[in-house]
Amino acid sequence: MKTFFPFVTAMALLAMGTLVQAAGFRTVVIDPGHGGHDRGGQSGQVYEKHLALDTAIRLENQLREHGLNTVMTRRSDYFVSLPERVNLANGYRDAIFVAVHYNHTWKSDVSGLETYYCTPQSQQLAQCVHTSMMARVPSPSRGVKTARYFVIRNTTIPAILVECGFVSNATECDHMKSAWFREALARGIAEGILRYRSNY
Repeated sequence: MKTFFPFVTAMALLAMGTLVQAAGFRTVVIDPGHGGHDRGGQSGQVYEKHLALDTAIRLENQLREHGLNTVMTRRSDYFVSLPERVNLANGYRDAIFVAVHYNHTWKSDVSGLETYYCTPQSQQLAQCVHTSMMARVPSPSRGVKTARYFVIRNTTIPAILVECGFVSNATECDHMKSAWFREALARGIAEGILRYRSNY
């Protein structure tokens, strides 16, 4: 049974000087984007919700092999609201939060990976993960960027959101349909998390 905690924005906690610092964390909250009726981006029968969940499960396996605890916001194809995802993450202190997504745009020539953070405490995590992902897959880098996505804006632990390529790009979509690509992404994300844990 899930337990949800009172909703308090990360920015409000930052202003009060209580935003959690997770140096030496033991737990990674993994958030596969979308789910259930929310398919996310899609190209034909390729849905972001399935890609995100598969990549997140692979990431969990990688992290557990290195002795880290993991928490998944969903483990199958069902819908979880954004506040539920945030409240679950905010129930942990010795932790970080990683949201896994795939991208989509009406411009079919756009491709590449990008990693987002919101608060300063999450910048180094984003940089470590992005660098490690890019070392693993043959996709262009769209960089590390700031954004105010709900799940990274309202978490009280270091939080990032990774966009693992564009389902709307034919070449990248072909890659992401292959298990080797999703496994490489998961391995890259895990390596970035471990590097961040060692250095910060």
